[in-house]
Amino acid sequence: MFRLDHIGVVVEKLEPMVELYCRLLNYPPDKVEYHDVPSEGVRVAMLKGNTILEFLQPTDPDSGIGKFLAKRGAGFHHFCYGADAPVENKLAELKANGFAVLSDEPRQGAEGRVFFVHPKSAGGILTEFVENE
Repeated sequence: MFRLDHIGVVVEKLEPMVELYCRLLNYPPDKVEYHDVPSEGVRVAMLKGNTILEFLQPTDPDSGIGKFLAKRGAGFHHFCYGADAPVENKLAELKANGFAVLSDEPRQGAEGRVFFVHPKSAGGILTEFVENE
């Protein structure tokens, strides 16, 4: 079975979107988790319910998220699914089954080791897998 971990949404500014969704979902603002991921040039805010809403604000215009925002604007970015540890097993399984991945090794994400499947291999949707312990 698969488990949806989170939905990633690119935003220009975290604060207005976090404020909006806290009001929309009656989510306590003091429960929002913020993470900086310098290696990806992004700052994230997470609202954790039965799934996580991950808002991504670029901190570097040349990062993947920065380029996405410049080209496509704010909006839906990716789905993320949980993968059993070690996440390398899921990465190897998908590669062996012909899926194109964006890196040969998992890398550190906001809340664990992750890797991405290229949208061309996943029906046009960027797909992330995060290691569950």
